[in-house]
Amino acid sequence: MTTVVMNKRNAIKKTRSDRIFDIVNYGLLIIITLVMLYPLYFTVIASISDPYEVSMGNVVLLPAGFTLEAYQNVIEEERIWIGYRNSFYYMIVGTIFNLVLTIPCGYAWAKKDLPLRKFFTWYLLIPMYFTGGMIPTYLQIKDLGLLNTPWVLVLVGGISIYNTIITRSFFQNSIPEEIYESARIDGANDFRCFFSIALPLAKPIIAVIALYYAVAHWNAYFNALLYVSKTDYQPLQLVLRSILLLNEGALANLDMENADIDMILEMTRRAYVAQAMKYALIFIASAPLLAIYPFVQKHFVKGVMIGSVKG
Repeated sequence: MTTVVMNKRNAIKKTRSDRIFDIVNYGLLIIITLVMLYPLYFTVIASISDPYEVSMGNVVLLPAGFTLEAYQNVIEEERIWIGYRNSFYYMIVGTIFNLVLTIPCGYAWAKKDLPLRKFFTWYLLIPMYFTGGMIPTYLQIKDLGLLNTPWVLVLVGGISIYNTIITRSFFQNSIPEEIYESARIDGANDFRCFFSIALPLAKPIIAVIALYYAVAHWNAYFNALLYVSKTDYQPLQLVLRSILLLNEGALANLDMENADIDMILEMTRRAYVAQAMKYALIFIASAPLLAIYPFVQKHFVKGVMIGSVKG
């Protein structure tokens, strides 16, 4: 009888400790989630608030002085839509080009009977850590005639060694070799095995790698800053940068001694509006990826776990 009572007490204590653990665990997860979501939330409320209220720090949890002037200025800016068009083009075409190079390379790299496998491993790994440098790369691109062309932002960095390693790990650990052996017995060659077996089973890793490349293309600006000076070919990130620098520098470049009060007020207003435009542009630039991610989330989680944990 005493033993039964003690076991019940231990069970009650264990249950209470589990509840306390769950409460603490859920509390920490909620706090972390709020910390991660608040910057995006602040970006939204700051973009629809009065620029003066934002600059004074009065916007914390709710918008202050509701206005859509920032979005109106963004919509009226023609360069924004040109940058949007270019970024979508670079993201779609560039991601397809990256996948065409990465998926077959990872598949071939996963084959243990690949001729000169160790040589190709070192050949791919060394450029992962060492590059030729900015100036030699610029001169090479210039000699190839890719400067100020849209192809420079698609072809440069066509393959990521890190993404190729993830792809190789997936093919090496997730698809049994016996499946390929059975297909070869039925007369299938390497190309048939790749297109009929490997690709249909590689949807999770393809979704992951495609998302990696798409995000990289969408956020890329440094290569465009180096190799593209024509506004017709500049991506959205570079257009946003030029607009923000132009508006924020309007007040700094103003000649205070020769300027009248109306001009000073106008430049001050433009500087404050630039702050609101900054938040509006951040939200506009982030919206496409935020809309795409839920559709690939299932494959993304599965592909990351398979490609990175094993092997």
